[in-house]
Amino acid sequence: MANRGEIACRILRAVREEGALGIAVYSDADRGALHVSLADEAHRIGPAPVAGSYLDPAAILEACRRSRAELLHPGYGFFAENADFAEAVERAGLIWVGPPADVIRTMGDKLAARRAIEGTGVPLVPGSGALPADPEVAHAHALELGYPVLVKAAFGGGGRGMRRCADRAGLVAALDLARQEAGRAFGDATIYLEKLIPRPRHIEIQILADRHGNVIHLGERECSIQRRHQKLLEESPTPAPFPGLRERMGEAALAIARRVGYVNAGTIEFLVDAEGRFHFLEMNTRLQVEHPVTERVVSFDMVHRQLRIAMGEPLDRRQEDIRWRGHAIECRINAEDPEHGFVPSTGRIAALHLPEGPGVRNDVGIMVGSEVTAHYDPLLGKLIVWAENREEAIARALRALREYRIAGVKTNLPFHRWLLTHPRFARGETDTGFLEEEYRPDEVARDREEVTAIVAAAWTAYRAAPARTGPRPAGGTSAWRQSGRPGTASGGGGWR
Repeated sequence: MANRGEIACRILRAVREEGALGIAVYSDADRGALHVSLADEAHRIGPAPVAGSYLDPAAILEACRRSRAELLHPGYGFFAENADFAEAVERAGLIWVGPPADVIRTMGDKLAARRAIEGTGVPLVPGSGALPADPEVAHAHALELGYPVLVKAAFGGGGRGMRRCADRAGLVAALDLARQEAGRAFGDATIYLEKLIPRPRHIEIQILADRHGNVIHLGERECSIQRRHQKLLEESPTPAPFPGLRERMGEAALAIARRVGYVNAGTIEFLVDAEGRFHFLEMNTRLQVEHPVTERVVSFDMVHRQLRIAMGEPLDRRQEDIRWRGHAIECRINAEDPEHGFVPSTGRIAALHLPEGPGVRNDVGIMVGSEVTAHYDPLLGKLIVWAENREEAIARALRALREYRIAGVKTNLPFHRWLLTHPRFARGETDTGFLEEEYRPDEVARDREEVTAIVAAAWTAYRAAPARTGPRPAGGTSAWRQSGRPGTASGGGGWR
């Protein structure tokens, strides 16, 4: 398992259930991490900075050699979409749990991906080719597309190397910044232009393909709640009011997967405009962070299928076997301060209480004592809930978020509570500009203060209550009745 955090824990558990041994790697900062404790075997690969550990191919391959590993799962991030590393893994005699390296290389280059799917009938966001150094050429392309436009990095994702430009001055200022950011983040400074689609929904289709030519899709995920192009909450199915959207996008995703010879798990991302027209955005050639919401609505374990596909097994379901039931929501729980620009928070986890109950799942990579450092992504875990419909799923997610407790670092738990109670979100009226238009840090702060006050009051009442040393006296009155709550003798009505 060439990764860390919650995804390493998720995959190591699946490996155990498959009857195999799970091998972890770790940096000095992760010596006591949860994924290390879950593994059957763990190997140090270097210091805390990723360049000397999780992004050191020689160190990871040496750990594979020492442990006599047979398969390598990259998780997401790090080397998950690195074609050169996938080739190195296979040259070392291991099985790569992912698509072929040439497919990763094609679909990881957004310009090459656009060329690859031409002729499939899948609509593309209007765009340019690679931009030369001359800003006037970029301006000419922008005029042809029509301002506003996006400057985008040809490689990578997560919003890095991306700039929105409303006019020539903004475009000229953005070009060098985008190139520099893309070069630092992805090792390639190639950039291009895309027409900006106003107020789109970001909706993706999950696909699975085996080595025998079988390809299926598992439906859609709505990922429009984003901050700086980083997803914060995902749900399935989409609340978008467009009949037949799943079927049309699903067929488009299958056409793309077949065109490029895809194998294993992948995600086709689309932008959907206000009229329900969708446009291909990009393909993620790996397991997605948000895969649990799909697993829940189709009752399908994707990681088990990934492993089996890598071992050469055919898919055990056909497209007509896939059924969607209920509604799932995933909240990404990050170590960051939502009241002050979502700046990352570091520290040691002093206390942790995970919500439980019907329809609640926690994928976490932390435990009490875990050290949250500035070296890695701030994702601590994911809260996934399922219910029979969207309204009930929102209520369940709110209940679970109010039970969630993390001490030692700031988290975005108050943000998620604010989001799920927002009237526009409740109505399903979301798009990628939602947070830019609606987010109010002061409202998040009030939510945090209210929850803190409730917890403090409950703890004070608990500490002040006299210890009960024997049975309640005959005719005694319970604290519940004394509270005057509905359903009690003093409160009247309700539960009996």
